[in-house]
Amino acid sequence: MSDRGFKATSGVNPALPRQRIVHAPLVNAPSAGLVTGFFEWFGELGIFCWRVLRAAATPPYEGRELIRQLDEVGSKSLPLVAMAGAAIGVVVSLEARYSLSRFGAKSMFPATLVYSVIQVMGPIITGLVVSGRVGAGMGAELASMKVTEQIDAIEASAINPYRLLAATRILACILMLPLLTLAADACALLTGWFAQALVEPLSFHQFISSGFNGATFDAVLPHTLKTAVYGLIIGVIACFQGMRTTGGAAGVGRAATNSVVLASLFIILADVVMVKFILVAFP
Repeated sequence: MSDRGFKATSGVNPALPRQRIVHAPLVNAPSAGLVTGFFEWFGELGIFCWRVLRAAATPPYEGRELIRQLDEVGSKSLPLVAMAGAAIGVVVSLEARYSLSRFGAKSMFPATLVYSVIQVMGPIITGLVVSGRVGAGMGAELASMKVTEQIDAIEASAINPYRLLAATRILACILMLPLLTLAADACALLTGWFAQALVEPLSFHQFISSGFNGATFDAVLPHTLKTAVYGLIIGVIACFQGMRTTGGAAGVGRAATNSVVLASLFIILADVVMVKFILVAFP
């Protein structure tokens, strides 16, 4: 070897150059984060529900706040629910009359309208309308109280915020949704009959008699009472999203948006389960 080369020594190998280790990027990191966040959200929701249930079952009870929330959820939502029900009644009436006329079954119009409104359209429309109004209002109100530390002040005053703020709102939603559904059904049937009477003479007494002919409580009552589950969903989701808010004004907006979107989604999913349960339990 030349003088500029390495000199070989017996029994000793020349040193090898160090190899740089390159770490491959984690491809599944975003999906793993989504899955973790999904289970964390449901875990926090379960803890929240347990705290609300424990607070609601122990005295003192917030009767005055419950009455205020009943008015907020019920009477202030009634005009919007009534208008939505009236619009649905006209739409179902027009569609049913056109479809039944094609098959020569116009005599089935009253029963078709009654069952369509009471069993299908009335409950789901009421749930979605109340979810949009009450869910957004509750979520934004509680989120605003959270970011301004009002909830912390309530807790520092030895008042359980889950009993005062969450339990009363959830119970008000559960109690008022069936009543609002009855109001929406009544408005839908009234406007549906009126739309039909403008085309063909049909007395209201004849419409009601034909529509409810052979109807039983098993065909009407379960579909109205299932909206109490919708009220539970609206109240729980809105209160949960509001009371876990962070991030100031932007967090308040996110809480209101998430309350409406998640409550509406869970109402639609719950409707699938409840319809199947009613068909099995009340054949």
